[in-house]
Amino acid sequence: MSEQRINISSGAKWEPVVGYSRAVRVGAHVWVAGTTAVDENSEIVGEDDAYEQAQYVFQKIGRALKQAGASLDDVVRTRMFITHLSHQDAIGRAHFEAVGHVRPVATMVQISGLVDSRLLVEIEVDAYIADTGD
Repeated sequence: MSEQRINISSGAKWEPVVGYSRAVRVGAHVWVAGTTAVDENSEIVGEDDAYEQAQYVFQKIGRALKQAGASLDDVVRTRMFITHLSHQDAIGRAHFEAVGHVRPVATMVQISGLVDSRLLVEIEVDAYIADTGD
């Protein structure tokens, strides 16, 4: 028997256009798509502030995980795509505050840019819900 797939939407205008979900849960696994500091009104949160952007991104990720029946406590992997290495300490601090207590495996790489030049970081996570009752 195959496990049920649950697609989670954040309501972002790009989801139906591009054809993706904010998160997908299959069984005890949850994958959260690359997430940026764009709010529900398509406004950038924390423009010119990598720490504030990363904090907001982890809040968005936390909401998506909650919809999937998980939490930041269930995160096992993070991937952080940053536009400049000078932001690594600020983004690392936000990462520590959000998931440092569970110490997921983590990757941080510098990239040449994101979909909007005002965005400084994009983060995706994978989670595993250890107690699913399955």
